[in-house]
Amino acid sequence: MTDETRPPEGRMPSDFPEPQGRPEFLPADDQAEQSGWRSETASFESGRWGDPSGRPGDTASYGSPSYPAPASYAAPASGQAPAEEPPPPNSTRSYESPFFGNSAGPPPFGGDKRPPPPPNALGMGAGWAPPPGGLGSAPALRRGPGTGVLIVLAVVIALVASGLGSVGTYLLTRSSSSGTDPSYSLGPIPSGATNRAPDSVAGVAARARSSVVSLEVNANSAEGVSGSGFLIKDGYVVTNNHVVAPAAKGGDIQIMFNNRKTTKGRIVGRDPGSDLAVVKPEETFGTPEITLGNSDQVVVGDPVIAIGSPLGLTGTVTTGIVSSLNRPVIAGDESGTSTEEPAYISAIQTDAAINPGNSGGPLVNGKGEVVGVNSAIATLSRSMSSQGGSIGLGFAIPVNQARRVAEEIITTGKAKRPKIGIVLDKDYKGQGVRIASGPTEGRQPVDAGGPAAKAGLKAGDVIMEIDGLMLQDGNELIALIRSKSPGSKITIKYQRAGQDRTATLTVTADETPAPTPS
Repeated sequence: MTDETRPPEGRMPSDFPEPQGRPEFLPADDQAEQSGWRSETASFESGRWGDPSGRPGDTASYGSPSYPAPASYAAPASGQAPAEEPPPPNSTRSYESPFFGNSAGPPPFGGDKRPPPPPNALGMGAGWAPPPGGLGSAPALRRGPGTGVLIVLAVVIALVASGLGSVGTYLLTRSSSSGTDPSYSLGPIPSGATNRAPDSVAGVAARARSSVVSLEVNANSAEGVSGSGFLIKDGYVVTNNHVVAPAAKGGDIQIMFNNRKTTKGRIVGRDPGSDLAVVKPEETFGTPEITLGNSDQVVVGDPVIAIGSPLGLTGTVTTGIVSSLNRPVIAGDESGTSTEEPAYISAIQTDAAINPGNSGGPLVNGKGEVVGVNSAIATLSRSMSSQGGSIGLGFAIPVNQARRVAEEIITTGKAKRPKIGIVLDKDYKGQGVRIASGPTEGRQPVDAGGPAAKAGLKAGDVIMEIDGLMLQDGNELIALIRSKSPGSKITIKYQRAGQDRTATLTVTADETPAPTPS
C-alpha cells in the first residue's frame, strides 16, 4: 500500500499492515538517477530477512536488479519480535515505518534519515508505539472545564437555588385570596395596673375630675349654652357669668356631675365685671369639693391641667403650662346685644386646650389645686372670645380673684368693684396710661377723697408702672385693679411735667358697678 502524509499522532504496530513480502527497491542505477546518490550494499542478518535456508549470519546484497525470493524465514532471535509471514515470491511491498518513514522514498529506507532503534530497546515490545507528539513525550491528557466555566456554572446554580427557595417560601407563607388567615394572632394583651402616681397627670386628673360639673343652660328666648363649673365648700358651684347669663331672665340650669347624675341649679349671684357667677345645685350626690390654690404663687412654665366639658364632652382633660401672667383680656357676651359691661381680666395664659364648653371649668396645678377659672380663648376671627376653637391661647381668671368674688356673692348676693378713683384718657397713645385732663360724662378726672387723690395724683398725670409692671394701655390697668382685693396696697410710678414720681395707694371698692371703669 502506498503511504500518505504521516499523521501527528503515534500509531501502534497493529495499525500497520503486515508485510506480504520482501521490500523491493529500484535498481541502483535508477535510484541514483532519481535520488542522486550512489548504490550501496546493505547487509542484514538472516534472522530478520534470512536466506532460503534460514541460516543465521547470511547476508544479502541489495542494489542489484535481481533478488531471489527466499523459500522460508528463520525463527527470530531471542528478544526480538516474532517473524512475519514471508511475502509471496517476486512480490514487492511498500510500507510506512513509524520510525523510518516511507520505504519508497530516499534515502535507502524512505525519507526519514534517523537510524532505527537499537534491538531489545526498553519498552519496545509487541504492541508498543511512540507517544503522540514525538519520541519520549507523555500521552496527551483530556483537559476538564476551565475556571471561568466553573464560576459561571456556580453562579447559575446559586441563582436557580435562590429562585426555587423564594418560590417555596411564597408558596408556604402566602395567605388565601380573601386575605384571611385562620392562624393569625397579635399575641396576648399585656397585663398591668391602672394605678398611677398621685402627682402624675393621671393621678391629679382623677382627683380633680370628681369635683367638676357640666352645665346646660336653657333660656326662654335664646339658644341653650353649655359650660363647666367646679364644686366648692357647702355645695356651691363656681362658673363663668357668660355661661349662666341666659338663665338670668327666666331659664333653667341643668347640672351634671362626674357620676352622670343630674340636678337643677339656681343662680346665687353673678358679676359681669369679672365674668364670675355662683350657682347652687339642688343635690350634690356626695360629690367632694375641690381644693383652691394660690394664684399669686403661679409662675410662668408651671404645668397645669384644664378640666371641663368642651362641646358637651364631659370630664375632658387637657394639659399644658402657664404661658404668661397678667395678660389683659376683655371678655363678655359674644352677640354684642348684652347691656352688661364687659369683663376686664388680668388673666393666666395657658397653652392647655380650652374650647367652647370649657368655660367655668378649673385650671389646676400639679397638686390638683385650682389656680384659675377657664374663661376665654384667642381666636383668629376675634382677638379674645369665649367661643371658637383652641389655637393654644387660653385664658383663666386667677383663683384669688374668683375666691373673693365667690365669697362676696355668697355672703351678699353681689360682688364689690375694686377701684382707685380715676378716669382715663382714651385718646392717649403714648407710653403708659394718662389720667383725663378734664371731666368725662360729668365725672371729674380724679375722684375727690378717692385712693388716687389721697396719694397725690392729679389730672394729666401719666401712670407708668403698677407694682413694677410697665403698663401698655388702659385696659391692662383696669384688669390689674379688678384683680386686687379691696383694701390691698399698690405702688404706682407716674410722670408729671416730665418728672418721675412714686406713690402708694390703697384699693377701695364700689358697692354698685360704675358705668365707666375706674
